[in-house]
Amino acid sequence: MAPYDQMTRDNIILTALGSPDPDGRQIDGLGGGISSLSKAALIGRSANPAYDVTFNFAQVDVKKPFVDWSGTCGNMSAAVGPFAIDEGLVPAVEPVTRLHVLATNTGKSYIAHVPVRDGQAEVDGDYRIDGVPGPGARIALEYLKPDGSLGGALLPTGMPRQQIRLADGREVTISIVDAALPMVYVRAADVGAEATRLAPELDRDQALQAVLEEIRCHAVVLLGLASSVEAAHETVKAIPKIALVAPPAAYQSSSGRSITVEHIDLVARAISMENTHRTFPATSSMCIPFAPGSAACTALRALSGSTPGRRWISKSLVRSSDVTRR
Repeated sequence: MAPYDQMTRDNIILTALGSPDPDGRQIDGLGGGISSLSKAALIGRSANPAYDVTFNFAQVDVKKPFVDWSGTCGNMSAAVGPFAIDEGLVPAVEPVTRLHVLATNTGKSYIAHVPVRDGQAEVDGDYRIDGVPGPGARIALEYLKPDGSLGGALLPTGMPRQQIRLADGREVTISIVDAALPMVYVRAADVGAEATRLAPELDRDQALQAVLEEIRCHAVVLLGLASSVEAAHETVKAIPKIALVAPPAAYQSSSGRSITVEHIDLVARAISMENTHRTFPATSSMCIPFAPGSAACTALRALSGSTPGRRWISKSLVRSSDVTRR
């Protein structure tokens, strides 16, 4: 069978997820009404012997008939290994199967370590992450040279920080970092936001979300992905994602746990497709410690009184690579 053309493929995925839905619920599909629950992945055997499988990621707009193939996703990256094992694309090896995956969207690869029992991917386990209601098997993702997913450098604009001017005349400082996927960071105080607020509260602040989208679209233009802020808003939705960063502060996690300030180096909230992420995505978290001089890294160094070094970065990467299959 010949492969579907891109338009047919997009329409199949949109229909399966229940998009577009003007009410934002995706009630006639598998989507969950928010960006983190409106995604798809195409997985297949790799023609390149260096990799076991390929993974192509699709971010599906909830309200509009739009599929963005430009980014990647840590949660979906974690699902690739179990799917490939259970579908017989790779042989199951107990107790842990190791797969080398090529993310074709970004040209980057990672190693997935998937627990296996009785020839299938293990589901049960005691590993927990915030935002997931129950425990599950732990799947570790080992990202290999994740910098420069757009084909360029870790700092794709060549600068750790730069200023942009918003439509209302305000100037804000941003950092654009590209590790696993491009991210734009802005200090929460610069946009009058509280990074400790939970996702539903931040989503209700429509004025804040509009400003964050405008900042993100400026970053799209700086990355050369669109010719204008207006074009970026319409055609480049999945990357870069944007995150608020702030000094350490006590907060309540999405699962209701109280996190005390002594356990925190930096507070950050990520926004994807104009919707506040319920957790901080693994791929997004890798950008924070990578770029010395970036707004996020500078805030961490100045506010915590420490200089992030190789040991700190290594610990951060281990944390960001831990994801759970539900």
